Amino acid sequence: MKLFWILALATVIPVCCAAPVPCSGEEHGEFDFWLGKWTAYSSEGVKQGSNHLHKIMGNCGMQENWTSANGQFNGTSYNFYMPRKKVWHQTWVDNGGGRLLLEGGFEDGKMRLRGVRKNAEGENVIDQISWTLLEDGRVRQHWQASKDEGLTWADVFDGYYKKDNIQ
Repeated sequence: MKLFWILALATVIPVCCAAPVPCSGEEHGEFDFWLGKWTAYSSEGVKQGSNHLHKIMGNCGMQENWTSANGQFNGTSYNFYMPRKKVWHQTWVDNGGGRLLLEGGFEDGKMRLRGVRKNAEGENVIDQISWTLLEDGRVRQHWQASKDEGLTWADVFDGYYKKDNIQ
């Protein structure tokens, strides 16, 4: 009888007390709509480049690999959810020496990230980028920048990603 209880407890304890699976919360999937291979277009329909996003680090992050249409410009971003801060973070670097550090979250059907950087003149610039999954399966990316602490905004890019047929 004692052996029975030991075996019964041995099967229950791992189930009840197992550590949670890292990066398995609902928030970790909020940006999954952007995963895949895409071709990017301006809002006027002009091809801008190609993009490939895939999960990394046991689904704890996403890596983006961008190449411009002429092949001369490329960049990479790492996107991940930070549970302690309850925000998404993106770190972008490119072969032109650019970088962005953005934070935000999924709200009103959009992933919105924002960060502050210095421009070539040493001025603070706020970058705000949103990604929205459209009904037809495309993803709209709208990037705006402000040099006056958000009083006015200028479009940097307003376009969309169309998923490539070959994955």
